[in-house]
Amino acid sequence: MDNVSFDINDALKHYMSDPAAIPTPEADSALVDCENDPDSLADNAIINGVLNPIVDAVAENPDAITRSSIFDSLQFLLKYTSYLSAHALSKIFDLITSGLATEADVIHHDLESDEQELIAHHKQLLEMYGFLLQWTIAAVETKAAEKSSTTMPARGRGKPKGRKEVGKDGSWDSSTQLETALNTMCKVLRLKLGKIFLTTSERDTFISLLTRPVYMILESEQRVKNTSIRMHTFKVLCVAVKHHGHAYAAQISIVQNLTYFEHLSEPMAELLHILAEQYDYPQLADEILRELSNKEFNSNDNKGPKSVSTFMVKLSELAPRLIIKQVTLLAKQLDSESHTLRSALIEVFGNMLVYLSKSDERGENHKSQMNAFFDVLEERFLDINPYCRCRTMQVYLKICELEQKFPKRRQKAAELACQSLEDKSSHVRRNAIKLLGALIRTHPFTALHGAQLARKDWQERLDKVDAELDALKPPVDAPGLDGNANTTVDAGLLDDATQIDATQLDPSQKSPAEMTEEEKVAAIRKAQEEAATSEAIEKLTLTKRYYSEALKFIDVLHEATGTVCQLLGSKNKSEVIEAMDFFEVGDAYNIEQNKVGIRRMLRLIWTKGNSDEGKGVQTHLIECYKRLFFEAPDSFSPNDAANYIARNMISLTFGATPAELTSLEQLLATMMKQGMIPEIVIAKLWQVYGVQKREISRKQRRGAIIVLGMLATASPEIVVGEMETMLRTGLGSHGRADLQLAKFTCVALRRINPSGRSAKESAIKFSRLSNDHAVLARLAAITEVSTESKEWYGVAEQAINAIYALSRHPDVLCSEIIRRKTKSVFSPQASRPTSRDESVPVSSPPATQDGEEGDPTLLAPPTQAQPASSQPPQSPTKKQNKDNTVALSQLLFIVGHVAIKQIVHLELCELDFKRRKQEKEKSAAAAKEISTLSAATTTSTGRKASGNKRKSAAAPAPEEEEGDELDLIGGTTEDDFTEAMAHIRERELLYDGRSLLAIFGPMVSEICANNTTYKDRNLQQAATLCLAKLMCVSSEYCEANLPLLITIMERSTDATVRSNAVIALGDMAVCFNHLIDENTDFLYRRLADSDASVKRTCLMTLTFLILAGQVKVKGQLGEMAKCLEDEDKRIADLARMFFTELSTKDNAVYNHFVDMFSLLSADQRIDEDSFRRIVRFLLGFVEKDKHAKQLADKLAARLPRCDTERQWNDVAFALGLLQHKNEDIAKLVGEGFKVVRAPA
Repeated sequence: MDNVSFDINDALKHYMSDPAAIPTPEADSALVDCENDPDSLADNAIINGVLNPIVDAVAENPDAITRSSIFDSLQFLLKYTSYLSAHALSKIFDLITSGLATEADVIHHDLESDEQELIAHHKQLLEMYGFLLQWTIAAVETKAAEKSSTTMPARGRGKPKGRKEVGKDGSWDSSTQLETALNTMCKVLRLKLGKIFLTTSERDTFISLLTRPVYMILESEQRVKNTSIRMHTFKVLCVAVKHHGHAYAAQISIVQNLTYFEHLSEPMAELLHILAEQYDYPQLADEILRELSNKEFNSNDNKGPKSVSTFMVKLSELAPRLIIKQVTLLAKQLDSESHTLRSALIEVFGNMLVYLSKSDERGENHKSQMNAFFDVLEERFLDINPYCRCRTMQVYLKICELEQKFPKRRQKAAELACQSLEDKSSHVRRNAIKLLGALIRTHPFTALHGAQLARKDWQERLDKVDAELDALKPPVDAPGLDGNANTTVDAGLLDDATQIDATQLDPSQKSPAEMTEEEKVAAIRKAQEEAATSEAIEKLTLTKRYYSEALKFIDVLHEATGTVCQLLGSKNKSEVIEAMDFFEVGDAYNIEQNKVGIRRMLRLIWTKGNSDEGKGVQTHLIECYKRLFFEAPDSFSPNDAANYIARNMISLTFGATPAELTSLEQLLATMMKQGMIPEIVIAKLWQVYGVQKREISRKQRRGAIIVLGMLATASPEIVVGEMETMLRTGLGSHGRADLQLAKFTCVALRRINPSGRSAKESAIKFSRLSNDHAVLARLAAITEVSTESKEWYGVAEQAINAIYALSRHPDVLCSEIIRRKTKSVFSPQASRPTSRDESVPVSSPPATQDGEEGDPTLLAPPTQAQPASSQPPQSPTKKQNKDNTVALSQLLFIVGHVAIKQIVHLELCELDFKRRKQEKEKSAAAAKEISTLSAATTTSTGRKASGNKRKSAAAPAPEEEEGDELDLIGGTTEDDFTEAMAHIRERELLYDGRSLLAIFGPMVSEICANNTTYKDRNLQQAATLCLAKLMCVSSEYCEANLPLLITIMERSTDATVRSNAVIALGDMAVCFNHLIDENTDFLYRRLADSDASVKRTCLMTLTFLILAGQVKVKGQLGEMAKCLEDEDKRIADLARMFFTELSTKDNAVYNHFVDMFSLLSADQRIDEDSFRRIVRFLLGFVEKDKHAKQLADKLAARLPRCDTERQWNDVAFALGLLQHKNEDIAKLVGEGFKVVRAPA
């Protein structure tokens, strides 16, 4: 048989250009017959007929491959692998692999035996097998790629048979055979190939036959994920590089792989790590890093930098020693335009720091390297790209977890993170919060006093150390600080020869021989004392430094807390969640400022929960509060745990603002609905509230009822079961002594009858109480407590609210209260107490004043009514006047509040009437029609009725005897009833002779109009408030007194009165829009009020009215815009929020911009910088190009009409902010301001 004349270079040349064109003249005739019909190659019978003899021949002797027929047949089959079945390809693969393995054994034996004459023959065999193996692996990989991309077998024309076979054999997994092939390659590479391939080029050509398929395997992501195959490929490459000069070719391939195959970034790092560690060949890694450090990436290329970045980061984790050698070169890439590369280097430097901190070496070089890395990281806090800034902080997070603490660097990191809280990127801010949290968690100041970071404690420690140091240090001019003292010390410790020297040096000094025993003992004691003092001073100095550093760190955290508080209002929800976690961590370490943040977090309960993010914030807030306040330590018993939680809940109310209490109420109600508050805790709260035997803090008792009232919004039953306790405590002697307690008790009682949304959700419907019920009698009595305390107003307001919520006929009961109060105000002075004492409030007037008073047991004993003798006799008139004004103020407050509540009551009556009427009509209709259609109709009506029933759940329940009343008004339509109610409100409440309130209308107007006669400040406040509330009842009364209210708002010297007037006008704008619409200018004027509280109130009122569409905006929005630059930050923030909301409503900012601009530009009081900031902010809402162009045209028309340069500059500045491309405008602005002077 002919042997093939095989030349590897020629074969490779043909293979690289087109494998299908390789001639195979000696191929088996059965195969040649299939050349014109390649599909027939899918028939395993034909293939087996050809392959089996070849397999036998090669198995007998690997030299068989040199026969032309065998070699050409195999080449023919490899040309048509796409048509072969997986089975056939597998057989070829096995054949070539096993042949090469056997040949490797033979060569090894021959080389050991030093058979020189066979070397040329073995060289040819290796090249032939290597060539076929390369081709086979390429075919297998192509097949595997097809298999992974074709998830379903293809249908249709073209090679149906072959495709079918692949589908049938789709279960063939070539991984095992691939591993065997790679092992065989390693076996070949372990041979002494230098004896076979005598020239470098021959060796490199052969090595490339083995490495080229390895790189091809690595190109497949699926193959690389297989650990076993990956490790086998690495083994082949490592041996080739280490023993066969493949390093340069590998370098080129690896750099190319990093450029084109993202999935190879980490595996290539792994390869270099293995090569350096297991094969002791770090040179390749050095060369690659050197090449990468000099590589420049195109600014549009994202793929290249990303792969290189991942590679460097992975290599720095696996083999930091390799990186640290080349780090100076790599640092050049910090100037790269690619932020991905810069981010990677930041992480690499972080990994270097981790590596250095764990290494045993502690030399000067080690220290300077660490400092250099830290310097770079600190610089990168200010990188121009936010991703790089984020990565820096993420690296610091890793460094925080190290055992070595780096205190100085931590301090710097904390300061930089604090600055980064004000970064414009939310990602950076979020990471800065996270870093600060980690710095707190891992802080280094735990050695002496535990981990707590309360500033007060650390300051006390520092002061104590300072005092100790001052005590130890002797005064500067004290004796014993010269050299002699030390010489004496030395003399006591030295040997004889030196003592003689010491004496010669200083003849005045006694030698030990001359000293008495006592002197020697004294000298030694003095020496010891001085040494101890010196050591103590040194120790205290170190302690002082430790305390000072801790305080510096705590100060940074305190500074950061203010900014993190602001970030709780961020639009980015993940940032908000991070801020909450920060406060939770800070609380664990007792950082005082964090208490502010935890309070501020409460408002997040109102985050709109319609999105996952919103719900996430709410849920996270509840989880945080649960961990902070509602989870007792595990060591506590159930009873102790309940006490702990109850105490925490009460503490939440201490020092809380009304806004915080409202948010806390929402939070506790939500938690109550979710079943997070155990009943035992509620029982403990009632115990705290109702305790009678011992005196407890007023704050604590108040806190308990505040919390119980909040929980009752979710579950009214909490209050219903404890009415007795409330009557005995909050509305009894404790309530009279502490009016705040009484107020919150009234609030809790009001919750028995849920209103609004909670009424719809409540399953239990409340039946209102009759006026003789003990609760209502006590509520009425608490309003009549005689006191000058301002707290009375809050009690009276809540008591009246509770009466209107609980009573069946609240108007009757409130009429009685007003009558009794009026009698007590206007009756002769002798019948009333002549003394008032805020600390011990006097009870309601004795029953002798009014025979209609309720149960005398509700009243306190009248023993306090006669303390006149204790009064100073000289100024009874002044005291009486004071009493009169206080009592009159209280009366007017009650009248005003009852008037407002009566309107609401009328509306509820109207709703109740409509509900009952609908129910009656529904039941009548149901009785008449019983057909299917009517049944369906009734169902739909029932739905409507139940809907209305839910709406009017707060309406008063009708009395049983009123059942007949509905029959009397059965013919009354809903419109008639509505008109009747409107008539009562408009004409009867304030104008009917029978109405009690009608008496007070003229009186209130009189008091407000004559503020010089009635000049008591509190009386004027109460009268203005009462006037405002009465004006909301009737449009006629409102119209008559509107000029008076506006005058008060304009001229009153009392900020409270002005604020109340502003709110009242806002309410009237809703009730009687037609009256107020013409007077909105007066409201806008209050935006320039001298008092910040009035200004803020006005801004909030106008914000509500404008956004709700209650007032028409004319040209006054400019006044709102001025508030953007207000000195009070809260006012500026409110104005910002207003314009942000306004911008969402039909281009409102664009529509009004020109008017606002005119007003702002004309106001000389606004300086240029403020004006520009306002205009820049407002124009930020003009987003459409069309609008920008129209505004530009309008503003450009003003340029020629500008009288002053400042006006011209203002217009030019606004034009510069608009995205318009108009050459005429640009030219006009370019010409500048022109001054035209009239001839003299």
